[in-house]
Amino acid sequence: MSGRRLRAAVKQELQVAGGFRSLQVVVAGLSNVYTHYITTYEEYQVQRYEGASTIFGPHTLSAYVTRFTDLSRAIREDSVSSLDSGPEPPFFSESKLFNLLPAATVDKKPANTSFGQVLDQVYPVYRQGDIVSVTFVAGNPRHSGDIRDTTFMTVEKFDNNTKDWDVVHTDASWETRFHWLKGADRHSNATVQWFIPDHTPSGVYRIRHFGHYKVLKNFRPEIRAYDGQSGEFTVSASYYSTT
Repeated sequence: MSGRRLRAAVKQELQVAGGFRSLQVVVAGLSNVYTHYITTYEEYQVQRYEGASTIFGPHTLSAYVTRFTDLSRAIREDSVSSLDSGPEPPFFSESKLFNLLPAATVDKKPANTSFGQVLDQVYPVYRQGDIVSVTFVAGNPRHSGDIRDTTFMTVEKFDNNTKDWDVVHTDASWETRFHWLKGADRHSNATVQWFIPDHTPSGVYRIRHFGHYKVLKNFRPEIRAYDGQSGEFTVSASYYSTT
């Protein structure tokens, strides 16, 4: 009901002078700030789950309608530049933030292994619809810091023309999973899974894992990067393919 009222108010304001006749107002629920629920005044009085979770009070929706109506009027009158930008949200720099989670300890690995080494290898052949799984000796993912622009893993396909490997999936892909398992004595493993889609082209593939581990050097912690890769494997058509 809140969405209906907001859409109706915006549409009414935009069509005041007869413009925007074919207008359809859509509320997109994504934003860079989470404001919790926004219920109607009437629903707030009942105080069920959503009403009780409207944390800015019973007139929250009215405030939104007012601001969006003002914005709609400015769009209609082509005067958006005259709008007051309003207060800027506070900037929480690292000096103002605190974290009660203790730092991760140093990483260890089994004897005669190295970080990134494969423990459970892939099979040589898979078909569309299968699940590829490979396990690596790993460090704590927390030691990788801010990796928003990178990835813990890649699925790569060999290009016969360029004789190089092309990345086809990362840990941001729906078809992949990255599982980190903390073991005893500060040992840990990382298992990468690839759920092969039905439309995957046939060819030669491999899986790579990227991470960091912590060691003590001269009694001071040091973060080191590592990577590992699976053996090459072939993906062929599905068992149920008719081609």
